[in-house]
Amino acid sequence: MTLRAPALPRRLACAVCGAEFSCALSQDCWCAKEPARLPLPNQQGGADCLCPDCMRRISAEQAQ
Repeated sequence: MTLRAPALPRRLACAVCGAEFSCALSQDCWCAKEPARLPLPNQQGGADCLCPDCMRRISAEQAQ
């Protein structure tokens, strides 16, 4: 049996604002600590993760 090394965080660009951020699904990613109810509505037609600022803003808009 071969053990795999943990995946390194991915560098992504936010589909909403273009900001660069890290995504670490196999580790403690920043998004796991957010109170936002996931998944957020996908307004970007299949886009990947959002940056922290956009995720928080969209989450706050959905809560209103």
